[in-house]
Formats: sequence, structure tokens, C-alpha cells
Amino acid sequence: LERKEFQEIKFLKSLHKKFANQLGTSGHGNHFVDVGYVKIQEFSERVGLQPGEYFAVLSHSGSRNFGSEVCKHYTRIAKDKLELSGEAARLAWLELDSEEGQEYWAAMNLAGDYSHANHRIIHRRLAKAFGEKPLAIIENHHNFAWKETLDTGEEIIIHRKGATPAGIGDVGIIPGTMASPAFIVTGKGNEDALNSASHGAGRLMSRNVAKQTFTESQMKKYLSEQGVELLGGGIDESPFAYKNIHEVMKHQKDLVEVLGEFYPRIVRME
Repeated sequence: LERKEFQEIKFLKSLHKKFANQLGTSGHGNHFVDVGYVKIQEFSERVGLQPGEYFAVLSHSGSRNFGSEVCKHYTRIAKDKLELSGEAARLAWLELDSEEGQEYWAAMNLAGDYSHANHRIIHRRLAKAFGEKPLAIIENHHNFAWKETLDTGEEIIIHRKGATPAGIGDVGIIPGTMASPAFIVTGKGNEDALNSASHGAGRLMSRNVAKQTFTESQMKKYLSEQGVELLGGGIDESPFAYKNIHEVMKHQKDLVEVLGEFYPRIVRME
């Protein structure tokens, strides 16, 4: 809350109050907090847990309204500077050596740090409520941009929209649906995929199509059969609206190695 960006970037000052008020909240859309268990098949130093089953909490949240406003503000500036229209405007960019580009880079990284703090607060509160001390904490970014260096020595910007880092040594989580497992993975460092993997199962259809296709009773019946209790949530996030996570994982065997699985039992969504 005391970061210098709020003093140095005029636009961010207007977001500070909501930035503070929403800290430690999950948000809507596909954001969630799941309670369940993790199954570790074999010991890995990267996770540090012996084989077995562990009580676990899995959350997915972002930088809340702050990140959304940062995105909209600088996208609008980029479109205006480049005078792009139609679908081409979606590809608007800012030069990193421009004032606006430097502002956006700083604001984006602040949003990423905000998301990290958000997760830690949510998990700290839950650990306190459960009266438990975490044995391991795994976290990874997605929908973000990273400065990385290629084998050739060239520094580039990698935008991972709908993707997560999967470099050698990277540990992350690839969620499925509210009724299927999430996978704890470590990256294999596949250069052809820019050291990346999927950040989830991915949708089969849009939210609107899901609402028109499925019913609440269908979803509740299926969740009951899978032993999952849903608190909140809507039909747009129905498990039927997503791809089969097991098939998705099969298609990225060359990108990640599976270290364990998380199985949801209680799912909390807006």
C-alpha cells in the first residue's frame, strides 16, 4: 500500500482506495477457493512432501479491479497512440522505452505483486481458521508478461495469456474444474513452447453459451456424484463448460512433469 508507484504514477493514485479495500478478496468470474486434499505420488525436493495424502486449499484469484483498470487504461493509451481500429486495435502496444510503456510495466508488476499478496492473505486467514500451519505453499503467475533471456542471449518479453511458466525448476499448478483434479507440476523447459504450459483446462464454450446449454439441476447432480459441495458459483462455471483436464495434461507431457494432484471437495465461488 505504500509502494512508490502510487506517488510516481498519477493514474494509480485514483485506484489506491479500492486497491486497499479489495486486498485479501477472491473476486468473481472463474476465481475460487477450494478445500480438498493433495495426493503426492513420490517425493520431490521441489515440493518437499513425502508420498501420501494431505489436507489442502487451492485458490485462484488475481489483482482484482486494480489490474483490470490498469489494463483498460494503458490499452486505451496504446490504441490512441497507434490510431488502430477494429480487430487490429486489440494488438495495440507500447514501446518499453516510452514514458507510457515504462508506466505500464511498473503498474503491471505492481498488479502482479498485489495478486501475490492477495493469495498469501487468503491462505493465511484460512490456515488460521483451520488451526493449521502450511507444510508447503505453491504459487504461480499467469496472464502476465515476463522479461526473459533466450539461449542466444537476446532479452525478450514473453506474454503468457492463458499460460503459465514451465521452465526447468518452475513449480506450478494447472487446475481442472470444480469437479476434477488440479495438477501440481514442474516445468521441463521446452524452448519450442517458450518454457510455458497451460494454466488450466480451458473453456469448451463461452459463459453465455454455457448458461443457455446447461441447467443448475444438471450441475448440482453431477457435483453430488463427484462428492463436491459448491458454495456460490453459477452455471457459466459448470464443469461441462470446460475441457477434460486429463486430455489437456496428456497433450503437454513434453512441457511439464506431474508431481501431485489436488482433489476438490468444497468449492467456494462468487
